[in-house]
Amino acid sequence: MNRKLRMGMIGGGRNAFIGAVHRVAANMDGLIEVVCGALSTDPENALHSGRSLFLPEERIYLTYEEMLRKERQLPADQRMDFVTIVTPNFAHFEPAMMALENGFHVVSEKPLTLTLEEALQLQRKIQKTGLRLMLTHTYSGYPMVKEARSMVRAGKLGEIRKVIVEYPQGWLSRLVYKGGNPQAAWRADPERSGKSGCMADIGTHAAHLAEYVTGLRITELCAQLSVMTTGNSLDDDGNVLLKFNNGATGVLLASQVATGEENALKIRVYGQKGGIEWFQQEPNSLLVKWADSFMQTVRAGTRYTGLLSEDALHNCRTPGGHPEGYLEAFANLYRNFAGMLSAEMDGRNPSDQMLDFPSISDGVRGMAFIECVLASNASDEKWTKFTC
Repeated sequence: MNRKLRMGMIGGGRNAFIGAVHRVAANMDGLIEVVCGALSTDPENALHSGRSLFLPEERIYLTYEEMLRKERQLPADQRMDFVTIVTPNFAHFEPAMMALENGFHVVSEKPLTLTLEEALQLQRKIQKTGLRLMLTHTYSGYPMVKEARSMVRAGKLGEIRKVIVEYPQGWLSRLVYKGGNPQAAWRADPERSGKSGCMADIGTHAAHLAEYVTGLRITELCAQLSVMTTGNSLDDDGNVLLKFNNGATGVLLASQVATGEENALKIRVYGQKGGIEWFQQEPNSLLVKWADSFMQTVRAGTRYTGLLSEDALHNCRTPGGHPEGYLEAFANLYRNFAGMLSAEMDGRNPSDQMLDFPSISDGVRGMAFIECVLASNASDEKWTKFTC
């Protein structure tokens, strides 16, 4: 490819936190440029947002339907290559399906859809068209998460026996959406957020991280959801016991009422020979604990050639001691996705590292996880089968 990939965006206008994050991440490696957008359902905001990004006036669209239709009609050397969807949950499925029907690859915020059936429809469409979809499970982009996965794959920890993953936040410990917080308002609305609150919002991140690092699959779970803050209409706290396909067991905790917590995502994995621990608020460090030796702290950094795995080094951007943070992890997903698209558009086979991003199958498993947790919470049975 002798050009940048052309990206369109649905949602993500003025004052939208996640839209700006996507644009920064997509731009970090110079491989992608935003060429068009339907950035808001409010026409005035859509126009102002597009102009603030210096988009051509004719490519600032007032609806996603107009954008997808008109972009499809442009010559191949002008139209966008893929679209990024950064809307609330209820507005993921229809734009994604229309994009695929018009021949565009898709990047989507999670969860993928409102229901498992919608996710399966997207999967069938992707299988039919051969197009690509990336789901932004950001935390799989951190270098030390890659290192943890590489250690497990190489058998350094031995057979995995126990997985503990937790994602506590505290921002819903009070009824913040009553104060006009737009991020909270749609998450508290079942029509816009879906059947689950906390577990869909951050529990899916934890479940994906557990499967990504270990390479295992959840086969059964036992879940308990709660509404702790009076006035919240969806779960704001949850605890899930897990069983994996190799016989390992696990615990998943997700809470948005853990007062004082920020985004304290943590995963611990224990095998026969050793264990690992990674904490998002100290992302450059991976603790490695051995049965018969001292605990080690493995650090991210481009200087550690020969010490870190190739997957970790591929996703390191700075010398040791410089934080490899949230934006860099996000950018790693976009870089891998862009590399894969460029290779396929050139008729080349993408490398394994290019293909290392959450895909449609991760999105389907995320929706299956949500529905299984809801079923388990509503059931008197101890365990619920996780089939997907």
